[in-house]
Amino acid sequence: MRVISEKALRDFWTIHPDAEKPLRVWYRIAINADWEKPEDVRAVYRDTSQVGKFTVFDIGGNKYRLIVHIHYDRGRIYVRHVLTHPEYDKGEWKKEYPREDPPKKDKKPHGKSPPPRRPRR
Repeated sequence: MRVISEKALRDFWTIHPDAEKPLRVWYRIAINADWEKPEDVRAVYRDTSQVGKFTVFDIGGNKYRLIVHIHYDRGRIYVRHVLTHPEYDKGEWKKEYPREDPPKKDKKPHGKSPPPRRPRR
């Protein structure tokens, strides 16, 4: 998997040095993982939670929370938040990301209709 971005992890452990080792371990496991579905993640991390479209990891003996969005089909993990347990419990991070995806826009070309299909022979 590709983790985007390690910088968020580094920024967090700069403020919370005791989080560095468990975040580095998580990062090493994640970049070497081949997760295709949430069950694959839970096989490695039993205590993960799904909150809407996000996966929440307990880090550092339940002291910190790592919130990511995993795109299994693309092999990418997007780090959304790294929080202390009290910050996570406040739930402010949930307000930034609605549980449902926004409605998809119509992908019609501007001002033109698509060309007619040719019948198959």
